[in-house]
Amino acid sequence: MNRVKGRFVVKAAVLFLSFLLSALCRDARAAEVRVASVGVRGNEQVTENYILGVVETKAGEPLDRDVLQKDIEAIYNQGFFSFVDADLTPTPDGMAVVYSVMENPTVEEITFTGNTVYKSDVLMKEVFTQPGTVFNRVFFRHDLDRIQEKYHRDGYVMVRVADVNIEGGVITVKIVEPRVREIIIQGNRKTKTYVIRREIKLKNGDLFNITQFRHQLGKLQALGYFEDVNVGFDTTDGGDDVVDVILTVKEKKTASVGLNVGYGTESGISGGVTFTETNLGGRGHQLDVGFDEGDEASYWATYSSPYMDRRTYGWRVGVMYRDYIDQYYYHDERKQFEYDETNLLIYAGLGKKFGRSEEWSWFFTLNWRDVDYSNVHEPIIGYYDDLTMWGGVNFSAELLFTLDKRDPYLTYSKGLVWDTTLEQAVEFAGGDYSYLKYWTQVRYYMPLNNFLDGVFDFGDGLWTEDNPLLFAGRMRIGSSTENDLPAFARYALGGMNTLRGYHSRMFEGSNVILGNFELRVPVQKNFELVGFYDIGNADDKMNWSNFYDNWGIGVRVKTPMGQLRLDYAIGGDENRTYFGFGQMF
Repeated sequence: MNRVKGRFVVKAAVLFLSFLLSALCRDARAAEVRVASVGVRGNEQVTENYILGVVETKAGEPLDRDVLQKDIEAIYNQGFFSFVDADLTPTPDGMAVVYSVMENPTVEEITFTGNTVYKSDVLMKEVFTQPGTVFNRVFFRHDLDRIQEKYHRDGYVMVRVADVNIEGGVITVKIVEPRVREIIIQGNRKTKTYVIRREIKLKNGDLFNITQFRHQLGKLQALGYFEDVNVGFDTTDGGDDVVDVILTVKEKKTASVGLNVGYGTESGISGGVTFTETNLGGRGHQLDVGFDEGDEASYWATYSSPYMDRRTYGWRVGVMYRDYIDQYYYHDERKQFEYDETNLLIYAGLGKKFGRSEEWSWFFTLNWRDVDYSNVHEPIIGYYDDLTMWGGVNFSAELLFTLDKRDPYLTYSKGLVWDTTLEQAVEFAGGDYSYLKYWTQVRYYMPLNNFLDGVFDFGDGLWTEDNPLLFAGRMRIGSSTENDLPAFARYALGGMNTLRGYHSRMFEGSNVILGNFELRVPVQKNFELVGFYDIGNADDKMNWSNFYDNWGIGVRVKTPMGQLRLDYAIGGDENRTYFGFGQMF
C-alpha cells in the first residue's frame, strides 16, 4: 500500500514540473530581449564604422549572447586592439550594446636585431606598418611573413623571426640567421676528405644559403666520383642560431675504358682505345692513356690535377705522338702534294685561379716538340713546297689567361668564356725557331627558352630548364710577329673542328680569324639536332675581305661512352661528313 502511494506522489511531481517549465518557456518568449542600439567605446583612431563592419549584432534584432561572443572575437581579430568586451545596458526599447575596446599603441619606431644579410632599411621595404599608425598585429604578422619570404627567396631558408617585443610604441623584431657550425663529411673511403671539402665553398661560421649550397652540391656530383650525395642537418646541440651540415657520399668506380670511333671524309675511318681514371689515389688526379689507329694515328698519356682555385695550383704533364700518313698539303687553296708526318710533343703546365670570384685563371705551359715531314708523293706539276724544310725541334712557353663567366652548376654551358694566349718560341733546349704568336677567343652560350616562351609549344618537357634550346658561338682571332711561321706553328683552318666543309689544314698562315655558330635544338632528352654556320680564313697576309664559309646540319646523341657527334657540312670545296665525340666547342 505504501509502495503504491509513493508511485502516485512521484507521478504527480513530474506532471507539476512539466507544467511549470512549459509556463516559464511561454513567459521567456513573451519577454524576449531585443537590441536597442549598438555602439563602440574606447576607440580613438580606428573609426566606429570600421569596427562595427565586422559585427553581426544589429539594432532591432533579438539579443543573442553567442553572437555577441563572436562579435568580440571578430573585433579582436581586426588586430588593432589589445582588449575587447561588450557592455549591456537596459533601456526602454531593449538592451543597448556597447563594445568596449582598447587600442594598441601608436607605432613610433620599428627596429631589427640579429640581421646581417640585409640592413634594416632594406627589411623596412617589406613592412607595410609605418610609424604614426596604430599597431595592427594581423598586418604586422603579414609584414613578418614577407621578411621571411625575402630571406627564403634568396636562399636563406633557415632564417626565422624569433621574437617581437613591443614596449610603448617601439617594436623590436629579433631575427635569427643560422650559421654553419661544422660540416661533417662521411661515407668516403677512397676519396680524400679535402677533395670533397674544397668543392663545398661553405665554411664554418658562414650563413647557410640553400641556393648556393645546392649549386655546390651540383658541382660535387659533376666530378663523377659519387653515385649519390645526401645532405642532413643537425641543430639539437648547437641552439637555433647554428646548424651542422652532414654530407654523406656513396662512391662509385672512377676508372673506365672507352672505344673511340671516328670518321672524316678526308681522314677516313679511325678507332682506338682509351683508359681514364678521374680520381687516382682519391686525390682528384686524372690519368688518360690511349691511342687511335688509322691514317691519322695518335698515342698519348696525360697525368693531371685539374682542380685549381686561389690557393690550389692545377697542373698537368703529358706526352703525345702523332703518325699521320697521306696528308694533303695546300698552297693558295690548291692541293700541292701528299706527305707523311711524325710529331712528338712533351709538355708540362701549371696554373691557378685569381680574383675574388675566381672567374679569372692563368695557366703556364712549357712545350717541347720534334716534327718530321717526309715521303712527299702525288705532287702536281710545278708543286710548291713550303712544308718539308720546317721540320725540327721547337721549344716554346705558352701563357693562357681565361675569364670564365659560365654558370658552373648547370649541366650545360651558359654564359661567356674569354681566353687569350701568348706563345713564345725560343732557341733553347735544342729549339730551332724563335717567334711570338698571340690569339684570343670568345665562346658564348645563350639559352633561348625565355625568348620563345609562348611563341612555340612543342609539348611538355621538350625544351626544359636543364635541356634548353641553345645558341652557341665562337670567335677567334690571332696573329704573329713573323710573317712566315714554321709549318707546325701556323694557324690552320679546315676540318671537323674549325671550318667544316673544307680539307683539314686547307688554309694556313701567320694570321687567322674564325667564327663558328650553332643552334642546338633538343629533340629528346639524349638527342639533339644542330644547325651550324662557319666562316673564316688563315693566311700570311690577312685579307679581311676574303673569307670562306660553310653551313650544315648535325646530330648529337648522348651515350654511356660520351656524346656522339655527326655533322654534314656544305662548303665551298665539297660536302663533307664528320663523325666523332663531343661538341666542337
